[in-house]
Amino acid sequence: MLALSVAPLAAAEEGMGKVRFNEQIRPILSDMCFHCHGPDDKTRDADLRLDTREGALENGAVVPGKPDESELMVRILSHDRSEMMPPPKAKKPSLTEAQVATFRRWIEQGAEYEGTGFPAAAADATPCSQK
Repeated sequence: MLALSVAPLAAAEEGMGKVRFNEQIRPILSDMCFHCHGPDDKTRDADLRLDTREGALENGAVVPGKPDESELMVRILSHDRSEMMPPPKAKKPSLTEAQVATFRRWIEQGAEYEGTGFPAAAADATPCSQK
């Protein structure tokens, strides 16, 4: 009985609550954007990184609290083939209305990034094979 009463609440929180970067934004970026705007500088286009907050804030790609001023929103909403993201050459579908709404809410809420959940490797760490 408890599970039945909690399920609608969880669904409502997901639709209207705080947008979680790792759960809701990162998967979309990973699937649709990181090939061209991610950590690999060999495949990166437009010198834009969306995998880090600093990269996303540069040049106004994301303007926290202001989705209508964020180039990311302009591009994912555009129907102009020379501006739209993902671009036609990527052969990826446009974002769904739900994904666009999630991005809008995330930016409105401050566009916070979360870590990966994995600890960063120590710079002086010795590889296991050398121990």
